[in-house]
Amino acid sequence: MNMNNLMKQAQQMQAKLATLQNELADREVEASAGGGMVKVRVNGKQQVLSISINKECVDPEDVATLEELVLTAVSQGLKESQDMVQQAMSKVTGGMNIPGLF
Repeated sequence: MNMNNLMKQAQQMQAKLATLQNELADREVEASAGGGMVKVRVNGKQQVLSISINKECVDPEDVATLEELVLTAVSQGLKESQDMVQQAMSKVTGGMNIPGLF
């Protein structure tokens, strides 16, 4: 393989990655905790877009449980978003793990 072909492939991959990065910003995942009592939406840039809390789980006497549900839902949403990004990236990079790409 000559250097020109290698450079051309690198440029093509870079263009595909830029397009994918824009697409991932628009993709969303939803995670929940407590049987759906707390729901979180996260996009492909690992930004929390919304948190929805069912009023039935709001107990002023038990704030710790609500905090735990929110933390669990946010953590799960971020993990699912990262998994979504990783899957999309592996399709573009052919499974190559390129550190620091996203």
